[in-house]
Amino acid sequence: MVRRTVLFSPGDQPSLLGKAPDSGADVIVFDLEDAVAPAKKAAGREAVREAVTELDPDPELCVRVNPIGDGGERDIEAVFGDGVATAVDSVMLPKVDSSAAVEDLADLLAEHGQELPILALLETADGVLKAESIASAGPTDAVLLGAEDLAADVGATRTQEGTEILHAREHTVLAASSAGVDAIDTLYTDYEDDEGLAADAAFGRDLGFDGKMAIHPGQVPIINEAFTPDEADVKWARKVLAARDEAAANDVGVFAVEGEMVDAPLIAQAEDIVRRYEAATRE
Repeated sequence: MVRRTVLFSPGDQPSLLGKAPDSGADVIVFDLEDAVAPAKKAAGREAVREAVTELDPDPELCVRVNPIGDGGERDIEAVFGDGVATAVDSVMLPKVDSSAAVEDLADLLAEHGQELPILALLETADGVLKAESIASAGPTDAVLLGAEDLAADVGATRTQEGTEILHAREHTVLAASSAGVDAIDTLYTDYEDDEGLAADAAFGRDLGFDGKMAIHPGQVPIINEAFTPDEADVKWARKVLAARDEAAANDVGVFAVEGEMVDAPLIAQAEDIVRRYEAATRE
């Protein structure tokens, strides 16, 4: 599974829910939280339930519910109640501040006969500081950084340079890597700034993120490109792996590729490049 682009679609807008699967995003999120005004929550739940029972999209289909205790129970009941069959592949939980929150959602899903991966959204100081335990929770399959809410929580000012969230980004990547789950970078909110998005996505990729959230379909191809290894990197990686296999067949412990000595970290890097490329280009 690849999660280069995680695209949000407002849960109370059926026309957009229907179009989202054609966006090219790896994950489409039918959003029942921030994208839906309080007065429209009931309509949003009805629209999402209808969409997830009628659609069977190729991308991963995720539903973002409200926090448990603040509408999440009603979201789960609306989407999964009465044993209805859905195409939902995962559930996103916002404002996660502990592993217990993830476990509580998993228990609630189990009550409705569902055992789905949970994408845990870190949007508070508590969430980022507890990222290790959240990422390590059994139901967690990815951790995502929500920088806008995080900045509001800690009183930081969001800047184009993003220095104020750099530690949180790095911490999220480390927690995800340690737990063996995906790390998804924060939104780039100016959906008309393609150049800025490309630079920010490339920076997130270089930090170690597996993908990035998006709020507009126009952002999808830019993010996908940033998180898909380019041909030069793939060519180098395959040379490394071929040289590794040849060295192993000849019982050689040390070898070089293009004049560079290859050690275990470079082999791991080559394996990761090929893995990500094949996952991104698999039909």
